[in-house]
Amino acid sequence: MSNRKYIRTERAPKAIGAYSQAVRCGQTVWISGQIPLDPVSMEVIGNSDSDEGVRLQIEQVFANLNCICEDSGGSLREIVKLNIFLTDMSHFYLVNEVMDAVFDKPYPARAAVGVLSLPRNVCIEAEAIMIIEN
Repeated sequence: MSNRKYIRTERAPKAIGAYSQAVRCGQTVWISGQIPLDPVSMEVIGNSDSDEGVRLQIEQVFANLNCICEDSGGSLREIVKLNIFLTDMSHFYLVNEVMDAVFDKPYPARAAVGVLSLPRNVCIEAEAIMIIEN
């Protein structure tokens, strides 16, 4: 018997393909890649043309991750691994600034990968693994 729970929350963007927002199996939650979509309008927040627009995109990605974490029974504090995909690695300093604002130390493990493009021409996508110890 499987103990998988498929997470679906209206507080984060709905899946725009053949995937679940997240899957919880036991204490582990695998969160699908999040891009900077507003969960209500499903429109991209910010743009990739300015640091301000990029920062808005990064903040929206982490807001989406946070909502999925909470609706899975955890919080950003329980994320143990982040994978971040950027179309321009020069924006990595903005990722660090936003992460410093939304995560407590010690920070989760992280990888950052430069990619050619992302869905809807956004500049960032992030996926996470969370361990809930309750």
